[in-house]
Amino acid sequence: MLALATVGFTVGFWAWALLSPLGPTLREDLGLSAFQQSLIVAVPVIVGSLGRIPVGALTDRLGAHRMFPLVVALTILPVLYLGHLADSLAGYLVGGFFLGLGGTTFAIGVPFVNAWYPPERRGLALGVFGIGTGGTAISAFTTVQLSDAVGRSFPFDLVAVLLAVYAVAAHFLLRDRSERAAPGGSLLSRTAAGMRMAVTWQLSFLYAVTFGGFVAFSVYLPTYLTTAYGLGRSDAALRTAGFVVLAVAARPIGGWLCDRVHPVPVLVWLYGAITALAFLAAFDLPLMPFGTLAFLGMAAALGAGSGAVFALVARLVAADRIGSVTGIVGAAGGLGGFFPPLVMGAVYGAAGDYTWGYLLLAITSALAGVFTATAVRRHTRASAHP
Repeated sequence: MLALATVGFTVGFWAWALLSPLGPTLREDLGLSAFQQSLIVAVPVIVGSLGRIPVGALTDRLGAHRMFPLVVALTILPVLYLGHLADSLAGYLVGGFFLGLGGTTFAIGVPFVNAWYPPERRGLALGVFGIGTGGTAISAFTTVQLSDAVGRSFPFDLVAVLLAVYAVAAHFLLRDRSERAAPGGSLLSRTAAGMRMAVTWQLSFLYAVTFGGFVAFSVYLPTYLTTAYGLGRSDAALRTAGFVVLAVAARPIGGWLCDRVHPVPVLVWLYGAITALAFLAAFDLPLMPFGTLAFLGMAAALGAGSGAVFALVARLVAADRIGSVTGIVGAAGGLGGFFPPLVMGAVYGAAGDYTWGYLLLAITSALAGVFTATAVRRHTRASAHP
């Protein structure tokens, strides 16, 4: 079941990230400004993020065996539209809006995996499921290359076929744990109950920094590398894929550490690392070797931090509310990735460099570290869920 969920999450994220590697190409073809290019790659992020709230609540009620095939099948439609029909800024924005469906698969998988594992193993299990974020790496590795080698529509057609195959397989093979109890109440009441929990907003802030940082880099790094360092589109896409692969590989490590050490000190150290490395990146380091080392270090810390946050979710949230809370926390993570690309585009357009963008990341991460060490630590001591 863990493997099936991880594959579905990977394919969903692959679809979700199809537009990002094509950002520089679309800018040239459509004559876009830096802000318009950022908007195209950011729209699927915000929709996929906000969509996690109702999808997570529905998963609590209906189960992953219904939600996974449904959401994956619906994602096929915008993928095919973008591959064959979109030809303007408005067209890509509309297609990107519905492409956000692929990003909601996260809120289906977390409560599903959480139900199959005992508390002492959930950190690692959720970290392994989080490897599905590597769908963005697959997109970064393949989209530009396949588009250049075969044709602009081919990457979209390939992903549409994979989505269809997974939807059918999930319909027949995926099953929820038999002991899972469907909560009562309407979708709105359960979502509102999750929003009234203080821990939901604490976890949302922490995840907005870690996963939001990962999403922001994965969608904007191709643009940054081509603009700041003059790299070719293919080279920038491959380097972005390396960043994503390292972040994805670090995610189960963060969960595994939290199965052995409490998540709070793990997160404090990781936020400290992100702060230091973002501050260094603000100095416009040479790409080789110092800039590359700073980016890879941030990738590892952001990935491990994302795994650690959901290890904390598994400790603090009751099983029958995991889906609702995951939807809200996941939405915050995605929203955390929506704004930085827009900020970076605006900063570059106004100042001609990216210094303030990295300084803002450093400041935000430092605040998250202090918040974890104080308010979150107090909450875990007072209300930790077994």
